[in-house]
Amino acid sequence: MGVRQGCWGLGTGFLLCLAASGLSGCDYWPPALQAQIEQLRSDAQLAAAERAKAEGQLREAVKQRDELQARVDELTRLNRDLAARATTLQQSLTAEQEKSAKLTKSWSKGPAAKGKAGKSAKPTPKRPAAKGSLQRL
Repeated sequence: MGVRQGCWGLGTGFLLCLAASGLSGCDYWPPALQAQIEQLRSDAQLAAAERAKAEGQLREAVKQRDELQARVDELTRLNRDLAARATTLQQSLTAEQEKSAKLTKSWSKGPAAKGKAGKSAKPTPKRPAAKGSLQRL
């Protein structure tokens, strides 16, 4: 039994050493593996920096888009207001042109037409003295 206990103790000691080294971690890394780990860490840091930069650019682009959309909305509203005003002014202009045309027609027909119509429709009026002289005869 002495040999069995010795093997048992040796095996147990080996397992305890292995477990202790596994729990504490291995401090030795081969140089090639260390270089790969450092390269991956620097790549991860670079990717994180690029991501942060891209997110900042995205935030800035979204901010500019929102500002431009607000400007477009404002200009659209102003355009509608100006279009309504232009329509109102066009209607007013048309109404004034119609009034002006009516006044021009009535004015051109008025004095000239009355003068021409008066001469052609009515004979020239006789003098009052002439009427009196006719009565004497």
